[in-house]
Order: sequence, then C-alpha cells, then structure tokens
Amino acid sequence: MPEPVYIATPSRTLLSRVRAMVPPLLEKFHKGQMGRVAVIGGSADYTGAPYFSAMASARLGCDMSHVICERSAAPVIKSYSPNLMVHPILASSATVRDPSSINPPELAGPVIAMLNRLHVLVIGPGLGRDAVTLKVVEEILKVARSRSVPFVLDADGLMLVTEKPDLIRGYRECILTPNVMEFSRLAKALGIDVPSTSEAAKRRGSVAEEEQLSEASSACEKLAQALGGVTIIQKGAKDVISNGVTSIICDQQGGLKRSGGQGDTLTGCLGTLLAWRAAYHEGLWADTKSSISSEGSSTKEEVFEEIEDEKKKMSPTTTLLLAAYAGSALTRECSRRAFKAKGRSMQASDLTDEVHEAFLELIGEPEESKL
Repeated sequence: MPEPVYIATPSRTLLSRVRAMVPPLLEKFHKGQMGRVAVIGGSADYTGAPYFSAMASARLGCDMSHVICERSAAPVIKSYSPNLMVHPILASSATVRDPSSINPPELAGPVIAMLNRLHVLVIGPGLGRDAVTLKVVEEILKVARSRSVPFVLDADGLMLVTEKPDLIRGYRECILTPNVMEFSRLAKALGIDVPSTSEAAKRRGSVAEEEQLSEASSACEKLAQALGGVTIIQKGAKDVISNGVTSIICDQQGGLKRSGGQGDTLTGCLGTLLAWRAAYHEGLWADTKSSISSEGSSTKEEVFEEIEDEKKKMSPTTTLLLAAYAGSALTRECSRRAFKAKGRSMQASDLTDEVHEAFLELIGEPEESKL
C-alpha cells in the first residue's frame, strides 16, 4: 500500500483552528467588515445556482451578499429573496448589438468598478456558456487577479479555466471546486493522467479505501502543481483538498441524496470563509496582521505545525487550506442534516436552511460573540 500523501489530522483539530479565523461579533464593527461577497453567475436558463451560493454566503455570516448576473436573470433572482443585492450588469449576447464585435474590457467595466468594494468573488454558479459572457468573465478574472482579489471557481467558471488555464495559473488566492467529471476534464487539459470515471468505479470495488484516497490525493496534488499552486477541492465520497504541496482529506459525513445544487452551498460558504480569512490577516480583531499574499507555499510540516499549535500565528497558506476544509466540512454537514430531515425528497434549498446550525455544530461562535 502506498504511503498516504495527505495530512491525517482529526477534524476537531482542523475546525478548532478554523474558529480562530472567525471574526467575533463586536459592537465596534460596522456593516461590511464581516464580509462582502459577490457571486458572478445567473443567466436566462440558470437562476437557482447563484441564489443558493449567495444565500449560503449570507447564512454563514457575511454582511453583504451580492449576485452579479445577466439582465434576464435578475428579476427572477430578486424574487427569491429581498436579502440579496442583485446587479443585472453581466453582459451577454442578448444585451449587445453585435455579439461578433465586442469590447470585453468595456463590457466588464461595471463589474470591475465594484471590485474595490468586495472581499471575494464566486465565479461560475449558473453562469452558462454564452460566448460574450465568458469573454467578459475572462476580463474580470484578469483584473481581480491583478488586484489580489480572492475568488472561487465552479461549474462553467471551471470550464473557462479548462480552456484557458493561464487565467489562474500561479494565482494562489484561488480555490477550484471540481466534481469528478470536471476534475477529469481539467486533468486532461493539463496533461495529467487520471483514471476515467468508469475505471475509478471499478477500482472502488477492488482497492482498499486508504489506497484510493492516497491515489486521489496524489492526482489532486499534481493538478494543483500544474496550475501553479492553486487550491483544489476535489469533490467526491470524501473530498480531497490540495494546494500542490499539502493535501487534506475531508471525511465529514454527508447525506445520501445527490440532488443538484449542493455544490452551490460549498461555493457560497467558501466566499464567506475567504472574507473572514482576509479579516484575520488584516488583524481586524486581534494581533494577526500579515500580508495576504505569500511568496511560495509553506511546507507540509510547517502547515501541520501551525494547525497543531493553537498559539501559533497562521500563514496565508495554512488559512487558505483551512478555509477550503471548512467549506467542505460545512457543506457535507448541511447535506447530512438536510437528508436526515427530508430523506429522498431533499433539495438544494434544504441545505441552505442548515448552514447556521452546521456552523454552530462544527465550528461554533467565538467566545466574544456570545451574549
């Protein structure tokens, strides 16, 4: 059996360190300091995904949750909840005079103008594959990267990266959340050999679980390395999280129903966790001020040491891995709780309703927040 290539740390230890990144609710804080997150997605055919993502972000605790969507999607998403700020400023073929002749930087201008007011972008839920929209999103990614704005990529955001990996290559303030098929397409695009879906299914019946996890972790690590150190959450029976140097397995129990939209809860939670991470490194409530950008990755040993030592100040590399782990664990706990309540009828909206209780169960409020 190959030696495991991931950190086998108890979830309680990991989640305890995540709690150190959660800003306490203090009277001195003002609106927006707990997080300003924008989901970029929502098109004529897909309005549920950006809503589920933005609501998960809001339910976890960010102060301001935005959806930046295509014009036709805005009235529908607005009707779902008055708590979200919905901006119909994402250009598409339906909103330009000549889709064959456009100026992407100009069309991206209204979204780029918002970046200075945002902590994190979540790109992909319900985005669709309109050619004009994707060119505009390319420009948004380039500018967000140049300004060191962290972002999460899922769904059609991942498809864009599969076609143009240089958009994110080497950008460490980035989390990708591929499912099995999306991971396979990304790996193929980067020239990384991974088993096909059918081959993986056959191996599950003949190979020990520990070996399967080690192989999955190794593949995730190779893909993260090929993309220059981005963080990847490879969703599966157990989620594999890797930045190309350090890998962690999230084996939090989830539900048994594979309804669509559960990944949107993950992206929304990640948005808020990354906003909290920024507040942690800014020293918003404690002496933790440090640069969010880092030259290179900490070693696996350094990450493990920072996780184990509760008094040790965490590096941006470690906090990014912990944010990814927490997003995975929270989503799986939401799924478990929703499935327990609804069984076979469970839907994505049932996960949304469980976000707060899942947070309290796994992470818990900092002592300063408790009345």
